[in-house]
Amino acid sequence: MGNRRLILNCDDFGQCGAANRAIMHLLEEGKVSSATLMPPAPGFREAAEWCRKKGATRVGLHLTLTSEIDGLRWSGLTGHPSLHDETGHLHRTVEEFERKADAKAVRLEIEAQFRAVREAGVDISHVDNHMGSLYGLATGRHFVQTVLWQCAKRGLPFRLPRNLDPESVRIKAVEAARRNQAMAAALADTLGVGLPDRVLGHSHLSEEGETYDSFKQSVIRGLYALPDGVVEIFMHPAVDDGLMRRLTTHWEKRVWEFRLLLDGDFHYALRDAGIVLYDYRRLQAERRRPRLRAAAALFRLLWRS
Repeated sequence: MGNRRLILNCDDFGQCGAANRAIMHLLEEGKVSSATLMPPAPGFREAAEWCRKKGATRVGLHLTLTSEIDGLRWSGLTGHPSLHDETGHLHRTVEEFERKADAKAVRLEIEAQFRAVREAGVDISHVDNHMGSLYGLATGRHFVQTVLWQCAKRGLPFRLPRNLDPESVRIKAVEAARRNQAMAAALADTLGVGLPDRVLGHSHLSEEGETYDSFKQSVIRGLYALPDGVVEIFMHPAVDDGLMRRLTTHWEKRVWEFRLLLDGDFHYALRDAGIVLYDYRRLQAERRRPRLRAAAALFRLLWRS
């Protein structure tokens, strides 16, 4: 296997019909590594039922603690007041969530979302997080210990980059995130939770003057510059439909991402750059087993800090 391994993940599986149709197509065609389900979102049942019928093995859990789209909002599964705004929906922004969420309520909501995918009959392969709400990216208040422990109990890997790249991850509390990074990676290793080396994304907004072709060329250039190791690139593909256009001003970039993931030039560039498509089940299988006593001791120490 080559040194440059890429996980192409489709976030927001279950968000709405437009996202579901795009992601189902990409998974069936084998154009991506995986996708992650959003239990609180309105399209979750449709997406989970498709996964169950297809016996999908490369689908994970997209832990969802925020609800940012004006025309498409949702509530948490537990209904705890600290997780919701005055409208009864999950907080719109990561900062609101970090400032207002009760720690016990976060743990219970995470457990409820794990339970929802299990009860839907989906055998998940990994876990990640909608909008990065658990990482402490806005204020430095994070819930990384909580989610790593939940993953460890289930033997699942988690999207947490070993190496923080502030140029690709747009965050306010960069220094706070750096301080947390080494500790979180050490805890993950002790618990046996697999992590990618880096996580990369791009702006979900169309830049001024940007076209599909310029967007495609930018992503392809990034492929040739991909570092060694396991890198995840996450996208939010969707088909172009009237509802998607009404729901969000960001619809065009989502449609471009769907088109890109089917584009022959993109897949030629993957091969030409010597990049191997990879997935989280393989990543987790390569990680060593946890040292349980040390893991428990480290978890207690970090939980108190």
